Amino acid sequence: MVVQDTSHGRGELTDDETDRLFHALAAATRRDILRRTIEAEQSVSALAAAYDMSFAAVQKHVAVLEAAHLIVKRADGRERLVRADPDMIARARALLSRYEDLWRSRIDRLDALLADPSTSSGAG
Repeated sequence: MVVQDTSHGRGELTDDETDRLFHALAAATRRDILRRTIEAEQSVSALAAAYDMSFAAVQKHVAVLEAAHLIVKRADGRERLVRADPDMIARARALLSRYEDLWRSRIDRLDALLADPSTSSGAG
């Protein structure tokens, strides 16, 4: 099942993109940075102030999210501003939706198998 992102003509995520996506979302700090940048564009400095870690560590988290294309960074004078990329978030959501569809169809088949009286053994 291929889900097409018609806004950019990009289809489903490649294996490399999927690996980067799951790696980026594997850390709680990166998920929180993504949440914050979905709510509003943030400077890297403001993000760093929100965490009990060095500025460089926050920059590394931002770089991982940027490599996964979950956020976009831009320069505004001396500041670096970060915002979530809604297109990649939509592509990630489509990927997870495909996984959900696979599991739902497996559960539906199992339910049908369990409900079929011809497959159950008669107790008596």
